[in-house]
Amino acid sequence: MTPAVKPDQAAESPSITTLTALLAQRAEDAADREFLRFGERSWTFAEIDAWTSRLARRLIDVDGIEAGDRVAIMLPNVVQWPVFWLAALKAGAVVVPVNSSYQRGDLEFVLRDSGARLVVTDAERSGLVADVLADSDELAGVRVIDIADDGSEPFPVTAPVVAVTGESLANLQYTSGTTGFPKACMLTQDYWVRLGRLCAAATGVGDEDVLLTSQPFSYMDPQWNVALALTAGAPLVILPRFSASTFMADVRRHGVTFFYVLGSMPTLLFKQPPAAEDRENDLRMVFCSGIPVGLHAELEGRWGAPWREVYGMTETGIDLFTPFDDTTVVGSGSLGRPVATKQVRVLAPDGTDVPDGEPGELVVKGVPLMRGYWNRPDATADVLRDGWLHTGDLAVRRTDGGIQLVGRIKDMVRRGGENVACVEVEAALERDERVVGAAVVAEPDETLGEEVKAFLQLAPGVPAGRETAESIVGKAGAELARFKVPRYVEFVTDFPRTPSERVSKPALKARAAAAPGITHDVRRRRS
Repeated sequence: MTPAVKPDQAAESPSITTLTALLAQRAEDAADREFLRFGERSWTFAEIDAWTSRLARRLIDVDGIEAGDRVAIMLPNVVQWPVFWLAALKAGAVVVPVNSSYQRGDLEFVLRDSGARLVVTDAERSGLVADVLADSDELAGVRVIDIADDGSEPFPVTAPVVAVTGESLANLQYTSGTTGFPKACMLTQDYWVRLGRLCAAATGVGDEDVLLTSQPFSYMDPQWNVALALTAGAPLVILPRFSASTFMADVRRHGVTFFYVLGSMPTLLFKQPPAAEDRENDLRMVFCSGIPVGLHAELEGRWGAPWREVYGMTETGIDLFTPFDDTTVVGSGSLGRPVATKQVRVLAPDGTDVPDGEPGELVVKGVPLMRGYWNRPDATADVLRDGWLHTGDLAVRRTDGGIQLVGRIKDMVRRGGENVACVEVEAALERDERVVGAAVVAEPDETLGEEVKAFLQLAPGVPAGRETAESIVGKAGAELARFKVPRYVEFVTDFPRTPSERVSKPALKARAAAAPGITHDVRRRRS
């Protein structure tokens, strides 16, 4: 198979600098090839190009959308999500992805903060949208489109003439907002084109591949999968949602060769009952952010494809990756090395580079990179300094040159003068087959300042009692320094999550405070 972008081409600037021009090119050179697949239907590049052109004209002629206007999309995973995204970009608008599960407060904040002029939604959410708009004088002029009838049919299939370049703003991409209201990353057309190109070079996908995405489209991952599909001329399968029990069956049914997962998804997939048909698939490769170290080799063995780490964030796109032909990293926890267009450093608090093996903050420089945070100059100045973006992640540079994460700067427990990286403790706990997921937080302590508390989600059938808590902590304790071993354990049936499938620890702690469960002090002797 010929890759769409060869590794030695990754650093080259793209000749086509906008997603809309890339779509137009695919509609010309691969008109009848499949582009998007949802449910039992599929659409070619030519069909999506025509549909998005009609929609763009409707947005301009009916809704009065002008270049730079913000168009909010509040939809679950349906084919209309990427269609309206590309149509809005053709109209010169800036798209505001909105989490489809948002309620009144979050929705009103995003619409007001972004200055949206139009909301695209569906029947299930139209009532909520109408209520929010009616209750705010500031939002009184915002228009609404229900996807049940997008009104595009009468319009021409040729794209409107709008001045759009690589530097044109494409998205106000709101971050997950785990520490208060979210901030919107200003992402350009060039950001998405370069991201698709870098991911194509890293994966080696071509037009014979089949891609799949299942994360919410309001998050950036399905969007970069669209950019990757446009770059490679390959079809993208869109699932309505992630379901661990049906995911691999969908991979087999659709002939998927590449997908990306993150967070708890690998663990949830692996803990599904093994099936005789597990290796009866067309998978060539899997990208993941957060492969459980202890499961890495087993994940590859079970489904017969290499899994490799990729690191990035909304602000930066893709920064680090591990080549699929590098088998030495399996089970090592390495994130690999920088992509061709990025530089990385690991810094001490004083801004100096730390020695190999010493933890420091990971900082990133290069392209793609956000322009800054929308309406947040202070936050932008705090994270972007002298061209370097400060990720907030703690990392070490390995002796082999790779980068390995050890936690978040703020996701630490300070126990009696010792720093405990929550991610390290979580990894040790999740290596136990009885544990589906773990979240470690700081618990105030009069003597030590903070103690280590673990929230654990157990596999079906495992009893949620003190003996289980003691056994799991004891097993993890064999891998951890004594001061890192959790003192407290609370069992939960699930975790509140951000749109990116990461555990929302602020929401978890708030839930535990509002409705306390049974907390086991595993160091206290029984009476």
